[in-house]
Amino acid sequence: MYTLYGAPGWGSAITELMLCLCREPYHWVDVEGFDQPGAQRDRLMALNPLCQVPTLQKTDGSIITESAAIALMLADRNPHLIPAAGSAVRDRFYHWLVWLVANVYPTFTLGDYPERWTQQGAAELVESSDRYRERCYLWLEGQLDNSAYLLGDNVTLLDAYLPPLTCWKPRQSWFATQTPTLWAIAQRVSRREELKTVIERNGLQAA
Repeated sequence: MYTLYGAPGWGSAITELMLCLCREPYHWVDVEGFDQPGAQRDRLMALNPLCQVPTLQKTDGSIITESAAIALMLADRNPHLIPAAGSAVRDRFYHWLVWLVANVYPTFTLGDYPERWTQQGAAELVESSDRYRERCYLWLEGQLDNSAYLLGDNVTLLDAYLPPLTCWKPRQSWFATQTPTLWAIAQRVSRREELKTVIERNGLQAA
């Protein structure tokens, strides 16, 4: 059984949603407060020196981190949650998965903790990272059609990103008005029965 170290409302929620889509059994360990000095931080750092969530411990005790890496590992075990090999949609899965973690995700690292990167331009860094994130979401909105999920009418592991991302800045009201197709998909994912407990515990319901 997997052991997932995370905190409610953080990026670990994405991995939790993936595990639930896969119906993989896992043990949840709450390390809320890990971003501050103390016992929780020490506990997480013993497993992951970068002290980040998600941190996933496999049955053999080995550790895997980074949501995209975990997604690809789970896809190997659950091929029904990734588009067919050799298809154009599989290529898009790879593209958008890496695009999300390479473009969108870093804006939170920069904008939520600007003091880690600059002592004089913190406000400007927050503003620029917020605006870039919005441009990214607008680009993704332009790639979507009227399918039920990001990559068609079947849910994939990529869809697990949407409930948390649409709860973070620029917040739900922005998505509802500026990227209505993306927002509708996020809500469809959030309503899936197998995800209900995780959605509620992480506060990812629509406001």
